[in-house]
Amino acid sequence: MGKLVVFVVLTFILVYISRASLRTPRSHGFYRFFAWEIIVALVVRNIDLWFQDPWSWHQLVSWFLLILSIIPLSFGLSRLISRGKSVKLRGSAPELLPFEKTTELVNSGIYHYIRHPLYSSLLLLAWGVFFKSPDFTNALLAAAATGFLFLTAKADEAECLHFFGSSYQEYMQRTRMFIPFVL
Repeated sequence: MGKLVVFVVLTFILVYISRASLRTPRSHGFYRFFAWEIIVALVVRNIDLWFQDPWSWHQLVSWFLLILSIIPLSFGLSRLISRGKSVKLRGSAPELLPFEKTTELVNSGIYHYIRHPLYSSLLLLAWGVFFKSPDFTNALLAAAATGFLFLTAKADEAECLHFFGSSYQEYMQRTRMFIPFVL
C-alpha cells in the first residue's frame, strides 16, 4: 500500500510539472512525461531491492549505471543553463520547462558529442534501476522508458529544427543522440 501511495504522489507531481506538455501531445514534454512515469514505476517497484545482495553482478551493474547517469545530467544541465541564453517570455512555448527556453543552440561541452545528455541520463537511470532486479517486467518497463525517451528526443529535435533551422540540422549531422560516437 505504501508503494502505491508513493507512486500516486509522484505521479501528481509529474502531472503538475508536465501539465502544459500534456496539453500538447506532439511536444517532447508529452513523451517525456511517460518516460518519467515509467521510471518512477521502476523505482517504486524495486525500492525494496535497492541494497539487497550488494555484491551481486546485477547490483554492481546497477550502481555503475546509476552513478554514470549523474554525468550527462550534471554536464548537460549546467551547459544548457550557462550557454543556452534562456528567456522568460510570457506565454511563449508554455510546454517547455524554463531552462528549455533557450535562444542559443548549445553545441559545446557534452553537447559537442551528444544532442540529448539529459535523456541519456534518464536512459542510464532506467536501465540502472532495471538491474536492481533484472526480470521480465522490469525489462518491459525499461524498454518502454527507452521507447518514450527516443520519442522525446525525436520530438525535441523537430522542435529544435523548427526554431534553430539549418544550424540544428548541421549539428545533428556531427553529433549522436545519446551515446558519444555510437548512438
